[in-house]
Amino acid sequence: MSDPLLRELDHYVVLEPGGQERILSASETQAWLQGHLASLEEVPGDLAGLVDVRDQAARLLDTACELDLGPGLAIQWFAVRLEPPH
Repeated sequence: MSDPLLRELDHYVVLEPGGQERILSASETQAWLQGHLASLEEVPGDLAGLVDVRDQAARLLDTACELDLGPGLAIQWFAVRLEPPH
């Protein structure tokens, strides 16, 4: 079960192989995950029961922080809290 405090966070740091880290909003992160899931030939077993890619991405946001794309390739995402400037 995921930490309920994570649901209150609106931003994620996302990491891709060979790319720079980026900060995305929760909705942008969901879309980013959907794109990666759609490109997989086979989704991870724990997501296979979810037919819709939106549901799969939502499950990943709630339960994981990494998705294997292939041998030696993975993407990662971490919830962050952005503090407003003082």
